[in-house]
Amino acid sequence: MNFDTLPSILTPELGLLFWMLLAFLVVYFVLSRKGFPAIIAMVDKRSKYINESLKKAEQAASQLENIKQESEAMLQEAREKQASILKEAATTRDAIVEKAQEKAREESVRILSEAKAEIEAQKQAAISELREQVAILSVEVSEKILRKKLGTDAAQMDYINQMLDEVTLNNK
Repeated sequence: MNFDTLPSILTPELGLLFWMLLAFLVVYFVLSRKGFPAIIAMVDKRSKYINESLKKAEQAASQLENIKQESEAMLQEAREKQASILKEAATTRDAIVEKAQEKAREESVRILSEAKAEIEAQKQAAISELREQVAILSVEVSEKILRKKLGTDAAQMDYINQMLDEVTLNNK
């Protein structure tokens, strides 16, 4: 291979190398004083932003987990409250039913006792009426019998005396 025909950039001469090195050092010096700190600051700022974002994401995940646990606890509490309310409603319902049954029993006893009292009153009224009718019939029968037997004044006086004697004996 012939190095004479190659471009000079691939086979630099010593002077070119010197100026290239000097240009590189100047660019490096300027960059190290002005460029690299700005780049490093931007990289640090970006790194800090990313780290803060990760922390915020972790906090958000933690808060989300806490909220999820709180919602589970609230849901459980709501279920317990619902069960409590249902139990209380069942108890109240049973008490109302029991009270209504007791009131119905009392009402039936009252109606039954009123019916018995009414029946007894009607029975007594019927017995009184029957006694009255028997008494009337007895008086009428007795009157007819006595009229036949006591046709004379002497027979009437004997019968009156006999009755007075019986009443006197019964009162003693």
